[in-house]
Amino acid sequence: MSAIGTLARWDRDASLACNRANQRLVGSFFAAVSRLGDGWFWFALMAALPLVEGPTGARTSLAMLATGVVATALYKLMKLVIHRPRPCDADPAVRLTVPPLDRFSFPSGHTLHAVSFTVLACDAHPDLIWLLVPFATMVALSRLVLGLHYLSDVMVGAVLGAVLGAAGAALVAGV
Repeated sequence: MSAIGTLARWDRDASLACNRANQRLVGSFFAAVSRLGDGWFWFALMAALPLVEGPTGARTSLAMLATGVVATALYKLMKLVIHRPRPCDADPAVRLTVPPLDRFSFPSGHTLHAVSFTVLACDAHPDLIWLLVPFATMVALSRLVLGLHYLSDVMVGAVLGAVLGAAGAALVAGV
């Protein structure tokens, strides 16, 4: 088997192993986390930051909004070009708890947004690390447990999110 074939098998097997945790309570928990990661949590944070942190919070929220627009355009373009099927579409053994928001898997938009917003917000407001890092981690895990993404989708989403978040943080720092 080729190196790429071995990596693809490892990716699939790791993703299926995570999906095996998708049982009643665990699945319900991660479905709720995923729903919050659809944007509800992040929009609430963007609304709260200016109220709590004043002008610094407003700058952070605007940077998060701009980063979110770029992140959405990037992951939608990548999904349209790459066309990777989701694990739930590729393997009948995957237990699906929530329906996917779109057709393709690569990269994980939820993870991309969660990491980018976490990096950006925690750079400007380090006191939020205790809340945002665990939440972003749970969002990323939810994509695997719910059978919506492969591990590589989540990993690439996290890397892209870190880059976009750092760029957004640099813009905020330069203002």
